[in-house]
Amino acid sequence: MRSPHRTETALVRDSSLVWLAGGIVGVSFGAVSVAGGLPVWVPVLMSLVVYAGSAQFSAVGVLLAGGGPLAAAATGLLLNTRTAAFGLAVADLLGPGRATRLLGAHLVTDETVAFALAQPDPARRRAAFWISGLGLFAAWNTGVAAGALAGSALGDTDRYGLDAAFPAVLVALVLPVLRTAPGVRRAALLGAAIALAVTPAVPAGVPVLLALCALVVVRR
Repeated sequence: MRSPHRTETALVRDSSLVWLAGGIVGVSFGAVSVAGGLPVWVPVLMSLVVYAGSAQFSAVGVLLAGGGPLAAAATGLLLNTRTAAFGLAVADLLGPGRATRLLGAHLVTDETVAFALAQPDPARRRAAFWISGLGLFAAWNTGVAAGALAGSALGDTDRYGLDAAFPAVLVALVLPVLRTAPGVRRAALLGAAIALAVTPAVPAGVPVLLALCALVVVRR
């Protein structure tokens, strides 16, 4: 039986790629926000309080395009509704106590949930959630602060392909589950097909929400 210390060390090692990807994309977010004309404190505070990568990019995009704060907040909320389903999936991993569950809810992201659910037993899933969640939160906010302070010095961040970091990490995280769980594999394939089909017709982030319909179809 593996000792708790060795288990935690292995989880830190495995989740370090997620942290690295989060920090890289965070640099992009901070730089894009400040280069677009927002004060440094806006992306930094948003990352601490909101902590939702795709929703933050969309909200800042609305602000930089001339939209008001309410429109930006509505866009972010719409994109982040998917975390409600993620919260249900990891509800038993957060532990007892209102403060602990509130902190755990704040750490729920695509990457943290995928990494936790990929573990083989409940104890390891709980440890994976907290290790990956806290590490990713620190890496993301550090990256955002660094990017915001760098401002426009990085130039056009799109040319670096930073937006591909998170999808690549997510694919790596879910591959073991897709190989061993036929039901999950069917839902994932159908969800991917739905997302690809609607991508040309709906705003960014909405295809992910519509892909959740695959869960209902496969269940039936």
